[in-house]
This record gives sequence, structure tokens and C-alpha cells, in this order.
Amino acid sequence: MLRMGMVGGGPGAFIGPVHRMGAELDGEIHLVAGAFSSDPAKSKLAASGYGIAAERAYANYEEMLKSESKRSDPIDFVVIATPNHLHLPIAAAAMDLGFHVVSDKPATATLAEAYKLREAVRRTGKLYALTHTYTGYPLVREARTICRRGDLGAVRKVVVEYSQGWLSDRLEETGHKQAAWRADPAQAGLGGCIGDIGVHAFNLVEFVTGLRIGEIAAALSSVVKGRRLDDDCNVLLRMDNGAPGVLHASQIAAGERNGIRLRVYGEKGGLEWSHDDPNCLRLNWKDAPSQTLYAGSNVNYLSEPTRSAFRVPIGHPEGLIEAFANIYRDFATALRNRQPLSDVVPSIEAGVRGMLFVERAVESSRAGSRWLALAES
Repeated sequence: MLRMGMVGGGPGAFIGPVHRMGAELDGEIHLVAGAFSSDPAKSKLAASGYGIAAERAYANYEEMLKSESKRSDPIDFVVIATPNHLHLPIAAAAMDLGFHVVSDKPATATLAEAYKLREAVRRTGKLYALTHTYTGYPLVREARTICRRGDLGAVRKVVVEYSQGWLSDRLEETGHKQAAWRADPAQAGLGGCIGDIGVHAFNLVEFVTGLRIGEIAAALSSVVKGRRLDDDCNVLLRMDNGAPGVLHASQIAAGERNGIRLRVYGEKGGLEWSHDDPNCLRLNWKDAPSQTLYAGSNVNYLSEPTRSAFRVPIGHPEGLIEAFANIYRDFATALRNRQPLSDVVPSIEAGVRGMLFVERAVESSRAGSRWLALAES
């Protein structure tokens, strides 16, 4: 069993426990150590809740990496579940000491940091995976197979949206931990909504279609008065094959919960996947009846890789934890077999692309929504 150490995920955290549940779901990984908070007392409290021995509850990530590197039973990899500004220093330090890394998205707080992180991955040769969660949903992977197999014909248009309403008020002023760091440029980086959830929508488009977004024209807004970072984003896309697209992301869409929806239209038809109904994939054909593909390990009309990503038969829903688990299982397989990551696992290249998108979107918006190329300088 692989041993995992976590940085972040302490009291009040949302994503840390989700990482833990996803990683441990298939019995291949066990959380054994962590630096769960910048407050040592809170770190120890979190460790107790996770069932971790007191001597492996560390005061900070530097202490964890140093101590674990000297143990006879050290952790095999580090999970980063912290605010964005800590992603680069933790990942680089971990890899320099011989540990592989799984990081929450985005990869870093800035594009310059993403380039530095890519250099560290290349220099050390360690595995680095980015938890763009929605790539772990089996029917998102099936949509990818359908697009790349050419079933839809050439892609002609893409529409993706990610709508939330939880930041409709200035929640960051109430002591809400998750809102506070996301609204703080020093911790979140250059982008607010665009870096928090817009980057997920961007990744979903490129992951499913197999195309790259070549150019964007963005309009980012801080709708809630006094907010320093964007909370609503509207972006026009131009794919590298010339196809147009639209990306909408918002955290002030009052009443929305976690509304992710992807539509891809080709010459022969289109597909639609929605997070509200993640166990269905809808195909609408130009010259044939519409189809709905359903999730399940025993559904023989799905591709074999998709079926292997399910744990239960048709009619039994799987969701967020299982999507995380699929990414962790693929990561564990690569680590155990000493192989590169599967191409369905977001890597450092996805991390660089994501930060390139965030920075260009901010730049485009500040320049009056000018079209900008998503090309590395």
C-alpha cells in the first residue's frame, strides 16, 4: 500500500477530506502523515481526526518532508491541499527530497511559478498529478473517447459553463476560511473565479475535445462591491482548428450550486455532459435519433477504459469521491509500475496550460477584451 502525506486539509477545510476519501477508496493508498495547518495545535487535532499517529502530525511541511525522508517507512508522495500561493514551494521541496506530488488545482498562483514548477518536475523526474476532478468522471472520459475517435466529425463549436452562487455576498468578510483565501490576491494569485473554477472549465474543454484553445477574449468582473478579484467571467474561445467557443464561469450566480455543463458540437452531432446528472452522457445526432449513455461497470456499449473506471453496475450513481479516486488510482498505478502518468491524468502540462489561460484572461479583460493567443512566451 502506498503511503501518503498531506499538506493542508485541517479544521474547516473542504478539499482535504475529499482528497483523503478519494485516495483511500480503493485500498491502494493510506494517509499516514501530514502538516494540516499552519497552527501546530490544529495540525495535531486534524491528525487525530484522520487517525494518524501523533509523531507524524507535523508543524509545517518543511518538518514533514525532512522527517519523512529519514524514516524507514517514509511517505511515497505528498498531497497539496493548500491555498494557491503555497503550491510551488511545497511541490518543489517535496520533489527535491524524492517525493512524488499530487496537487489540487490550479498548479500555482502565477504563470511564472508554473514554469518553475515544470522545471522542477523535469529536473527531478518525479510524478506530478493535478486534480482536475472532472476528468475523473467516467462519462467525461467516454466523451473524450467519442470526440477523439471522430464520432462527432470535426468539432465546430464548444460551450462550457461553471456556475456557483456561494460568493454572492462578501462571505470573505465573515471569517469564512474558504472564501477568505480565494478573495485574497496574496493567497489566490492573479485570478479569483477564473483561477478557482474557470480553470476547471478550460481544462474540461481541452481534455474532452483533444483540441487546444488557441485564442481568447475575456471579460472578467468583480460584481460584488469591494471584492479585489474577479467573481464572474465571460470568455470567447477560438479553438486551434478555428472552431468558436464560449466559456462562462461565475461564483455570484445566486441560486446556482455547482453547475458544470459541457457541450461539444461536431459535423455529425453533439454531446452534452452535466455535473447535475454525471452518470448520463447525451448524444444528439444530425441524421439519427438522440442517445443517452448511462454509467455502469456492466454497460457493454461503453469503451473498456470507461467501464473500468466504475465500481458498481448501472443504476448505482457514482460522483465526486469516485472521480477523485479514479485520478488517485491512475496515479498509484503509474507510481507502483514506475511508469509515466496515463494521458487521462492531468499533469504539469495541464497545470501550465491552466495558468496560461488564467493570466491571459486577466490580461485580455484589462485590455478591453482584446483577443490574445494562448501561446507560451
